[in-house]
Amino acid sequence: MEDDDWRDGAHGTLSEFFPYEIDPRFALLLRAAGVRSSRDGVTLTDDERFVARFGFFRVDTPLGNVADAHVTRDYRWWTAIGVRASLVDDGLTFGTNNRAGVCVHFREKVARVIGFKDHSALTVTVADVDGLTRALNDRRG
Repeated sequence: MEDDDWRDGAHGTLSEFFPYEIDPRFALLLRAAGVRSSRDGVTLTDDERFVARFGFFRVDTPLGNVADAHVTRDYRWWTAIGVRASLVDDGLTFGTNNRAGVCVHFREKVARVIGFKDHSALTVTVADVDGLTRALNDRRG
């Protein structure tokens, strides 16, 4: 199965896709890290999954595991671009710009993507931060 088959129904019909907002200043760096605007971002599937993809990295968890989502803004660029594990807590960032993102908190930690700990939160810098926040909060009931 091709890696992109999840978009064609192999993991449920694509319900809502929120692509990243890629800062043009970092586009080449992000492309070298495997980030593609056509496939990378956050997908909320019809079979109730939250899937965040960032190049070679991926977080996949049931939508029921999402505890909260809120918009955060104005990051330092050196802490916002790329895949980052927080030095303060067990949070993770999939960052493509330093303007805004959605911080998604999980009920149960998701499996470690990088670093030494599983992750209780993930910040994703999607283009439609308000739309993703609304969709996650609406779906979690």
